[in-house]
Amino acid sequence: MTKNSIRSPLTSPLGDGERDVTCHALQATLLEMIDLHLFAKQEHWNVVGPNFRSAHLQLDELVSTTRDFADDVAERMSALAVSPDGRSATVAQGSGLHHPHAGWRTVEQVVDDVVAALSEVVHRLRARIDETDKTDQVTQDLLIQITASLEKARWMWQAQQQKK
Repeated sequence: MTKNSIRSPLTSPLGDGERDVTCHALQATLLEMIDLHLFAKQEHWNVVGPNFRSAHLQLDELVSTTRDFADDVAERMSALAVSPDGRSATVAQGSGLHHPHAGWRTVEQVVDDVVAALSEVVHRLRARIDETDKTDQVTQDLLIQITASLEKARWMWQAQQQKK
């Protein structure tokens, strides 16, 4: 609890240990969903070249998906009586997501960036699914839903990669 925050008026349906493990997984996921949304928007603004429009629109889909998931994750944390922290400084410090380069990016570069970012996030989400198996199956189910959606998005992006 910080100097200007209040004591939680909420109680958790989980025990302290279960809540701590579960909310640690949720907080990490929240940071990644916020960062992934910003990552996709940065790419969206800077993509150029052949197939620009398709990539531009597909990036908007990823932005929308990750924004919605961020909200779902934050609300799950609140339901467990833990305050979610989605402040920009917290995201910048805690996400760990590889960021795209600044400036204009070709569609091929953007596709490679997005596949790498989604692969990174999916790998971490799968570990969190295992971590929450014994602590909170409701949260585990949410993480499974997020992972399934991002794995589908990864497939859609990966199908566009140039063979090297």
